[in-house]
Amino acid sequence: MDARLQPYEEKMQKAFDYLVTDLGAIRAGRANPHVLDKIKVDYYGTPTPIQQVGNITVPEPRMIQIAPWEKSLIKEIEKAIMMSDVGITPSNDGTLIRLVFPELTEERRKELVKDVKKRGEDSKVVIRNARRDGNDAFKKLAKTEVSEDEIKELEDNLQKLTDKFIKDIDKLVEDKSKEILTV
Repeated sequence: MDARLQPYEEKMQKAFDYLVTDLGAIRAGRANPHVLDKIKVDYYGTPTPIQQVGNITVPEPRMIQIAPWEKSLIKEIEKAIMMSDVGITPSNDGTLIRLVFPELTEERRKELVKDVKKRGEDSKVVIRNARRDGNDAFKKLAKTEVSEDEIKELEDNLQKLTDKFIKDIDKLVEDKSKEILTV
């Protein structure tokens, strides 16, 4: 791989990785512990991820269970979940916090699929912008002592990278859409 392609490949990889994380947080009717990834709990004055203050399990397909390592954190964890955009009211029994995910309606599933496709398109735009930036940079190289053939090869390789990432995004979006639409 040509070192001149590396910064553009890194931009594309970051866009793809962001999409993977972003789609992981979308709940598809099944309990997915990743919906809690962005939630922070006030732990002795420090915002701390929920995963670091308790044990998270999925005992049933539509339930997440959080067992805090310190009982005093139950109220803080509940408050953090209520303040987040998860959209589920936690319940606790004094030792565990449970999040029960309701069945998604057909209409909500279709909305989620639209959202997933939009996020996929946004990631494709970032990848195409990286390609454009690369092609512009290669054209500037043409004014120096780099041959036209070399420029053409760089542009072709950049296009292959772009195609690979776009294909990966399409597959990711398709898989997530199937997951959401599966009742």
